[in-house]
Amino acid sequence: MADLKAVYEGLNCKNVTTYIQSGNVICKCGDNVLSENLSKKAEKKILEQHNITTPVITITIDELKTVITANPFVKQPGIDAEKLHITFLAEVPKQANLDKILQYNYPPDKFIIIHKQAYLYCPVNYGNTKLSNTFFESKLKVTATTRNWRTLNTLLQLAEEK
Repeated sequence: MADLKAVYEGLNCKNVTTYIQSGNVICKCGDNVLSENLSKKAEKKILEQHNITTPVITITIDELKTVITANPFVKQPGIDAEKLHITFLAEVPKQANLDKILQYNYPPDKFIIIHKQAYLYCPVNYGNTKLSNTFFESKLKVTATTRNWRTLNTLLQLAEEK
């Protein structure tokens, strides 16, 4: 994670912090830095410095707040917040792919796609769900990464403290 922190510091980001061993980075960048541009720059820098090709998905603090607030499962009765996850998509999927993915149903696990997020409720165990990053990437033809509800709320708290 120290190497990852150095990548973002090398991109002129300030107050760079990493959170747990899953590639989460919290930082401040200039107001005119677009998330997509930062993602591409980080991917390039990681490849140059570490010879690793890895996708990077960047979201702003405002986007994170919106994603957390918009979670459709939170308000449903009987939902255990410990079983919530959000899969972040690198881009909005094409409508044809969205239409196709709706045919998949893996009870008791559920998903709802809104914009660039797949909201997941996996009441048994996320580790055993078919609704993995690979599922969403293959069906939607976009890059994806998933975080659990607790991690997202902690990331928001850390970002607000910056």
